[in-house]
Amino acid sequence: MTTMITGSQINWQRCQVLVTGGASFIGSHLVERLIQKGASVRVADNLSSGRIENLDAVQSKIELLKGDLLEPDFAIKSSQGCNVVFHLAADHGGRGYIASHPANCVNNMALDNTVFRSAVANGVERITFASSACVYPTDIQTGKVLLREDMVSFMHRGRMFADEEYGWAKLMGELSLRAYRKQHGIKAAAVRIFTAYGPRENETHAIMALIAKAFIEQSPFEIWGDGTQTRNFTYVDDVVNALVLACESIEDGSAVNAGISDFISLNDAAAEIFDILRWTPSMGIKHQLANPVGVLHRAADGTFARETTGWQPRHTFREGLERTIEWYVATHQPAQVKAYLDALLWSRNQ
Repeated sequence: MTTMITGSQINWQRCQVLVTGGASFIGSHLVERLIQKGASVRVADNLSSGRIENLDAVQSKIELLKGDLLEPDFAIKSSQGCNVVFHLAADHGGRGYIASHPANCVNNMALDNTVFRSAVANGVERITFASSACVYPTDIQTGKVLLREDMVSFMHRGRMFADEEYGWAKLMGELSLRAYRKQHGIKAAAVRIFTAYGPRENETHAIMALIAKAFIEQSPFEIWGDGTQTRNFTYVDDVVNALVLACESIEDGSAVNAGISDFISLNDAAAEIFDILRWTPSMGIKHQLANPVGVLHRAADGTFARETTGWQPRHTFREGLERTIEWYVATHQPAQVKAYLDALLWSRNQ
């Protein structure tokens, strides 16, 4: 294998990269960015939630392997000859899915270890793992506290209390990655992704669900919970930047946040969407208090990411929302969205 790493620098033009889950929402954007940098890219995806169409812009420039990364033989085949692995494949969805499919979510622990083990066996030099803000203790997210990476610790008692089974599985993924770093010396980084949104995301997630409901002019307009719960909605291009910069800058398995520092309520997000679409529900808003909402407040402290990788978000919420709505309106039909929206809110498939 020809090395493409000198010190902490990566020569992407000499780099063979595997992106697991590369046909997914975030994965496909990452693939496009790596192609722009001149990397040779292989995608491994079972297409259970990813879509081949997400890769339309680069299909002729990548190698696409379809299969289940839980199968050791396929995992070995996927990372063979690669210098770098971006591991994004996971069984996940929005709040409705992770609340109703806990067993599916814990399968991610087996998936992560199969990918890591195969990468080490194939002599991969670096792994960058897509973790989640769900690793943060839920009991510190009742107020508007910016989440710092050191609020999660494997060394200090009382700093682990993750968000449902999905969060625990991602936290164990971080622990596994550090163990492979410790035992095998592989360079590693984890990126804790906070509430990403943007083109190609489906309606299982909050922002896309709100856009879809406004797009079909749902009235009364339904918001899960009382709408005062907040998230730091982070545009997909900024998340991709964080993944690439973490891969280039971090080697010891540390985790960094990829999320803005703004607390944006669902009520305020809906108001922004109404404003951009120049529409308001004639029958007002109906808050669905019985539906799952997760923690009350979530936003990221970006200090450590900025200091270690140079990452800073480039897009305001309004800018990202305008781009996302423009894409959604151009690629969807109201009648089709009406037909599948209710079921999709509790699933993970596109």
